[in-house]
Amino acid sequence: MSDRNQAAWPAGLLLAYYGDDFTGSTDAMEAMTAAGVPTLLCLDTPTPELLARFPEVRCVGLAGSSRGRTPQWMDDELPRAFASLAALGAPILHYKVCSTFDSSPEIGSIGRAIDIGVRHMPGKWSPMIVGAPRLKRYQAFGNLFAAVDGEGYRVDRHPTMSRHPVTPMDEADLRVHLRRQTERRIELIDLVQVRSPDAGAKVRELMRGDPPVVMIDVLDDETLAAAGRLVWEERGEGVFTASSSGLQYALAAYWRANGLVPQTPSLPIAKPVEAIAAVSGSCSPVTASQIRWARENGFCVERLDLCRALDERSRSAEVERAVNVAAQALAHGQSALVFSAEGPDDPDVVGFDAIASRARMTRFDAARRIGEALAEVMRRLLDRVPLSRVVVAGGDSSGEVASALGISALSVAAGMAPGSPLCRAWSNDPARDGLEIALKGGQIGGVSFFGSVREGRLLT
Repeated sequence: MSDRNQAAWPAGLLLAYYGDDFTGSTDAMEAMTAAGVPTLLCLDTPTPELLARFPEVRCVGLAGSSRGRTPQWMDDELPRAFASLAALGAPILHYKVCSTFDSSPEIGSIGRAIDIGVRHMPGKWSPMIVGAPRLKRYQAFGNLFAAVDGEGYRVDRHPTMSRHPVTPMDEADLRVHLRRQTERRIELIDLVQVRSPDAGAKVRELMRGDPPVVMIDVLDDETLAAAGRLVWEERGEGVFTASSSGLQYALAAYWRANGLVPQTPSLPIAKPVEAIAAVSGSCSPVTASQIRWARENGFCVERLDLCRALDERSRSAEVERAVNVAAQALAHGQSALVFSAEGPDDPDVVGFDAIASRARMTRFDAARRIGEALAEVMRRLLDRVPLSRVVVAGGDSSGEVASALGISALSVAAGMAPGSPLCRAWSNDPARDGLEIALKGGQIGGVSFFGSVREGRLLT
């Protein structure tokens, strides 16, 4: 490594991040680990004692749940989380958001998170990278696009995100969308400007006054590396950024171009196992197709009865029923999947407001209770059946399950689908320590995802 590169590669941590949900947190961890930057994802505030066990780590994440929370919750919880991460001394503090940017002024407000986060870093700007070509997310002239099944959509016309049950995207121009959530100045470095050698000067010009949010277009590998260069070279004494894992991919692309990380991103390959257990709280059509595949390819697939799971009188019995079905299948070497919904047109999804009302709950509280029920299914199942590998589909469900299992931290064990690595669990409980777990967002993975996790097949 040249003297110039050594100067560009500071000692200690390079980046610390807070993930707004668990699946997104593992996505960011995968991007850094694959680039050759050792990364640890903590499930609670990282302590010196925990970090001392991983001296090689250069990126630390904290898995959170703010994507489904109110601005008041953010005001109460995020300052403490951001302060703990800023204290680690990394030059970039990252609030990791979903690459589909789903958010609203009432739930998962990215604007509120930015307003809180910029106070914890001295930077004079707050860069934002959302596009991530590896995840088929593209930003052009401030507008976000996402591809599914080989077809690209403006995000406000996306078959899933435009119909998201909590935060539907009705605006593709991210500047317009974000202005509903913050009064902070919002600027754009578009896909023409980011390629320019004068892009850095443009950023410095925008720094005048209060720190602005500066969105950076990413459309392809060239603009990805250019965006990474802009953030890294203009980081100053430290910046706060609300970005998708596109930030990690962009930084890695720039570091790779400068010989700071290996030229070829790579992750280990997992070995096959006889059977896996999975739970799914995702309403995505992508996950629905994966559930159908599992049903048609030898998995035991069992639906959780939502009305019984929300009723305190029948809740435990319904969880135990699902556990019994799954445990019997696993005892015969058959993989098992317990799910709460099968796509956005599932009657339980369409009628969820009525189901929540009958349970005398808000939609938000009912959704969280379903996540808790799925977590209890997985916890009881692991207590009963010796399993080495499990899957959780759905961001909220992933957080509930990981918390219920007493996991302290995660690291990447192997590659799987882009955005959903196979993770190694670190726990003080010997029964959980070493468990392999894949946390899958709703839009992630091919149709045979569950089978690929079982077989250890790498999906691209």
